[in-house]
Amino acid sequence: MLVFASAAGKDGLVALSDEERAILDFERTWWTEDGPKETLIEERFGFAADHYYQALNGLLERPEALEHDPLVVRRLLRLRERRRRLRLGPPPSSSAAAAEEQA
Repeated sequence: MLVFASAAGKDGLVALSDEERAILDFERTWWTEDGPKETLIEERFGFAADHYYQALNGLLERPEALEHDPLVVRRLLRLRERRRRLRLGPPPSSSAAAAEEQA
């Protein structure tokens, strides 16, 4: 379904596909099912977990996903940001960066 620009001039949104909604719904409830998540992904969606996570990460950037399930999307964005911070480490403080430049 396509939503066109409103009279206020907002950009139109393209609704999520059935598969995209199913991915978000799966993220809400996968732990209630028996089996490893990767196995459940392959059984339910018919593709590898790598493909699933690529699709999921793309969905997290879409406002339509946030509208469909704000709790799941916000939770996943927080988890993604937390993992990014752990991987990259804390940003250098301005005083530490200045001391490194002078050394």
